[in-house]
Amino acid sequence: MDQSRNLWLKMELIWWLVTAILVAAILYPILKYTDEYPFLSLNIIYIIVFVTFSRHIFLLKHTALANAHLVKVAIILLSVPIIAYLIGGINFFQTYIDENGMDSFLSSNSVLSEEQIGSFIRNELILFGVGSVIAAIVLPFRLVISLWRWKNRGTV
Repeated sequence: MDQSRNLWLKMELIWWLVTAILVAAILYPILKYTDEYPFLSLNIIYIIVFVTFSRHIFLLKHTALANAHLVKVAIILLSVPIIAYLIGGINFFQTYIDENGMDSFLSSNSVLSEEQIGSFIRNELILFGVGSVIAAIVLPFRLVISLWRWKNRGTV
């Protein structure tokens, strides 16, 4: 039992390391070519939620949530506020871009054209924003199925 717990801990740390590397790799060009990026924390949240929730949707049996039934119930109950926050962030980004444009935070001395980096920023934030919303919608259903299986079959 101690060996499997140790293996689980190592896998969890590896996944968080992969997530951190992904966040750094995606945000590096944005931070390099912008003066002041107002959506940095929102973007980090989107990437972390997307990767972590997707991992729990597809690999639930191999994660820490597999036997943490009270945590599953808590995530199910918190899913509505999480989804509302994620959708509100996408709305805030879209409203900001509509009112101020991408030029408000892009640096003028970049090697890439402002259209290229602006397109990258917009597409990346929308991709991870919508992906995190979808993952946040699907995860509670996956957790309910897992709770049902645990209660009726004794499996995850």
